[in-house]
Amino acid sequence: MTVSPLGRTDAHPRRILVIFNPAAGHAKRARLDVIVDGARARGAQITVVETKAPGHGTELARTAGDFDVIAAAGGDGTVNEIINGLAGKSVALAVIPLGTANVLADEIGLGRADAAIAKALASGPLRPIRLGRANGRRFVQMAGAGFDANVVAAVSLALKKKLGPLAYVWAAAVVGFTGKLPISDVTIDGVKYKSASAVACNGRRYGGPFVAAPHASLADNSFQVVLMKGRTPFSFFRYGLGLMLGLVGKWWDVEIVTGREVVIEGVAGQPVQADGDIVTALPVRLEVEPAALMMVFPG
Repeated sequence: MTVSPLGRTDAHPRRILVIFNPAAGHAKRARLDVIVDGARARGAQITVVETKAPGHGTELARTAGDFDVIAAAGGDGTVNEIINGLAGKSVALAVIPLGTANVLADEIGLGRADAAIAKALASGPLRPIRLGRANGRRFVQMAGAGFDANVVAAVSLALKKKLGPLAYVWAAAVVGFTGKLPISDVTIDGVKYKSASAVACNGRRYGGPFVAAPHASLADNSFQVVLMKGRTPFSFFRYGLGLMLGLVGKWWDVEIVTGREVVIEGVAGQPVQADGDIVTALPVRLEVEPAALMMVFPG
């Protein structure tokens, strides 16, 4: 008799609750059905539920019954809702990338092949990851204030549906050319810095396949904080180019600092994004959550 990565025997296959964000569209639901069928063919016991409104994913995860894994079927916003519903629960997280942005899937090397996702869902190994908190709200990939948060704030759901990932390009151009951002005070483990934009990276990737913090790791109990000090349109253009080329940390006005606790203070009310959604406003305290969360990785 063999033992699964969850510690369950073959007689007790992995029990999975899939929480699907229907805002992903009908085509994504058809693709989800293919993935679910593939995981069931591998022995997984799967229940699928749909969110009905923003924030519903958190409630569904919080009140879920006896499952081994809760899978987020959607984008990074869906993942963020679910991890906030898993607080205090001994349930593993899985991701089924179906959204506009799927940074966490890129971070763990999941890819987009339906068969590979189904295989990971049914039998992928579990590994611990560390989460962050922004004024108490959990995040998994990154959180920040400044340019990127203002870009996220400028992207509406309607714009994402119309333009897809290009919505963020459009918003970046608008934010970049409408004036200078205020300088914020950033305190990292007690040391003070000044920066126009600060992003606490819990993982390496930002915006999908792009690497913003090459030394960050979901397994570490610290952030790599990217401090971008420029605030002119040309600075924002350089940062975007540097992100695409993997050169963000090479610019003279960018500093990457390791830390476990980050406090950002500036103009009150400036937006703070976490995992690609606005979750709070300045001032904000970002900290590493003490306990790890188990996550399903591709085999």
